[in-house]
Amino acid sequence: MSILVTSIFVLISILLIILLTSVVKLNAFVSLFVVSLFLAIATIPNSDVVSILKEGFGGTMASIGFLIVLGAIIAVILDKSGGAISIANYILSKTGKNNAAAALGITGFIAGMPIFCDSGFIILSGLAKSFSSKTKIAIPFIAIVLATSLYSVHCLIPTHPGALAAAGILGVNIGNLILFGTLFAIPGALAAFFWTKWRTKGMNYFSESENKNESKINESKKDEKELPSVLLSLLPIIVPLLLIATNSLFMVFGLTDQNYIIKFIFFIGQPIIALSVGVLFSFLLIKGLKMNSLNLLFESAIEKAGPILIVTAAGGMFGMVIKETGIGMYAGELLVKTGLGLTVPFLIACIMKTAQGSSTVAIITAASFVAPMLPMLGLDSESGKLFTMLSMGAGSMMISHANDSYFWVITRFSGISVDTTLKVYSSATAVMGITVFCCVLVASRLIL
Repeated sequence: MSILVTSIFVLISILLIILLTSVVKLNAFVSLFVVSLFLAIATIPNSDVVSILKEGFGGTMASIGFLIVLGAIIAVILDKSGGAISIANYILSKTGKNNAAAALGITGFIAGMPIFCDSGFIILSGLAKSFSSKTKIAIPFIAIVLATSLYSVHCLIPTHPGALAAAGILGVNIGNLILFGTLFAIPGALAAFFWTKWRTKGMNYFSESENKNESKINESKKDEKELPSVLLSLLPIIVPLLLIATNSLFMVFGLTDQNYIIKFIFFIGQPIIALSVGVLFSFLLIKGLKMNSLNLLFESAIEKAGPILIVTAAGGMFGMVIKETGIGMYAGELLVKTGLGLTVPFLIACIMKTAQGSSTVAIITAASFVAPMLPMLGLDSESGKLFTMLSMGAGSMMISHANDSYFWVITRFSGISVDTTLKVYSSATAVMGITVFCCVLVASRLIL
């Protein structure tokens, strides 16, 4: 089959996913499976189609499965115990009521590391309304700052499924990705904060009656006196990050196999072990720890993680089929002549995200396209792969709008209008993506 016909089939398959998930509203897993099967049969008929599908699905599941489940356990315990609220209240006490939006933004950034952005927003949206009522700051400002701070880490940092799966496809060191992803998420979150502050200036779309009604719905079930300490609440988040970061730094400095202490640090610094340690620390948040209550928490976490695992693995399956078609290699040969470098992964992820709505599907698909191009683009070194990942993460931020489920979570749980969410939040995601990509470009010029 000619490369032109293959390219047409790949393009049709991408359009089909967009159509099925956004217009027809077909389940994401079913859409990805059907389209992957169609593309494999149409473009690689002489290969074992079933083996390719299984390899893509199973390989992705193997690389992200444990991490997503462990992250979900930490997230559920932070939610049920009131740990996330404790962190928010502490930060607000330090920043002052006039900086309530910044306080909630910092909370979102920290809590968003182990918690998926939609779950994090649902957990913390009640706080956004409470802070707005106490400080008389317009809810669009506070709610969208919270939304973008959660979103910044969701697109760039493992344990989030898109970044995890794409890192597996490209062979990027997870520890380095967490370290640099966190650093580059900061300017993205700051840019979104100031953009949102400017765009919501003078807005007052939140009446007292709405405030009372919504607060009743989202009011925390925990009395403030029953909340766990902020130190205990932070430990499940901070400890795993420190362990993974230490592991990465030791690798950078070549401290391997020095002695038993170094070997132990390497062991507990592996993402799966580090998150397991985080889970153990999260148990300190549970009062009267009993097997029944613990099992209920585990079941809740597994129920939340299950759909995410399935859809993410299906995205990896679709990516594997695209990779097997050879279109990525051909596209790389064409694009290498343009001298665009890191702009290529950024644009592919950006187009996929804007078109079909899912950051996870966007970055996995982009990684599958880009992986064969890396040598031709001069990005096949360890640092080149890392910056490629960060570029795709920036692209997967742009542009969140009506075809993104997170867009509707923000609108529904904050009580602001769709028009406001489009004008403020959607435009903020574009600002975030561009800001992060510009930072990545500048850093790459200094390092690559």
